[in-house]
Amino acid sequence: MVASGPAEVPRVAVAVSGGPDSLALLHCTQRMARDLGVQVVALHVHHGLQAAADAWLARLKAQCRRWGVPLVWCRLATRPEAGDSVQAWARRERYAALAGMAAENHCGLVLLAQHRRDQAETWLLQALRSGGPQGLASMAPRFERHGAVWMRPWLAFGREAIDAYVRRHRLRPVDDPANHDPRYARSRVRQTVWPALSAAFPQAEVALAGAAERAAEAALLLDEIAAADRPPCVGEAGLRVAGLLTLSEPRRANLLRHWLAEVLAGPVPESLVRRLVSELPARGGSRWPAERAGEPGFLRLQRGVLAWVEAGPPGVGN
Repeated sequence: MVASGPAEVPRVAVAVSGGPDSLALLHCTQRMARDLGVQVVALHVHHGLQAAADAWLARLKAQCRRWGVPLVWCRLATRPEAGDSVQAWARRERYAALAGMAAENHCGLVLLAQHRRDQAETWLLQALRSGGPQGLASMAPRFERHGAVWMRPWLAFGREAIDAYVRRHRLRPVDDPANHDPRYARSRVRQTVWPALSAAFPQAEVALAGAAERAAEAALLLDEIAAADRPPCVGEAGLRVAGLLTLSEPRRANLLRHWLAEVLAGPVPESLVRRLVSELPARGGSRWPAERAGEPGFLRLQRGVLAWVEAGPPGVGN
């Protein structure tokens, strides 16, 4: 474990699972950092989902000792609840754990190892889920979350380049069986869809990654439009329907998505957006079921203002 006292030199963290992508990124970052006077810290999250996870951690510890890289790791204390997406749970908990370890060890920058193939797969999965521009934008090369800056320096590099790096430096990554498990959508894409797609369209990876970049631009424009439309429509009490109705239908839907994302503190069901667009204005007292951060509640229209209201105990009116 790395001491959590003040850092004497600049530090950068690398999230490493032990797989080929993250192990190659750790190796490459360490080689470059030596000449820059930067301390590299490896961060590892033990999810407790695979029988071989303890062996992976032991192997990673030995590798980091050989490279002279401090390793910080933690084992998740929670488990996915019944009905949860295991991958969504793992992603959420992993980012929170990585952020905590980075903060404790004075690393304001965390590097992630996703590459261009990952980006293309993400775009394809989002398209199959009817994702809008924000979903199709897939993974950002840089973002801020949990008080840290996160970067994906290899997002423009193809899978083959990383595989070549692993072979050249004779790295010994682990192989997570979840990557081959057909229960997971991304695994099905990798094992079944991608080989056929790339055989039929050799430039598919580059093209889909480019589509993700265009979607990211579109998402930023929609953010700017929502910010411009917001002042006459949104107040402390909620969303003023009279102001909303002055907008065109696409701009109404766009502002509703942005406002609902804030109010509900989580994903916004597109079905709820479409209902509100078609049913507003409604008569006073109308309501639409809507959870906020897992808490039951509803959107209530009262005196021309739409606001979220927490659901009361069963049998108690609101």
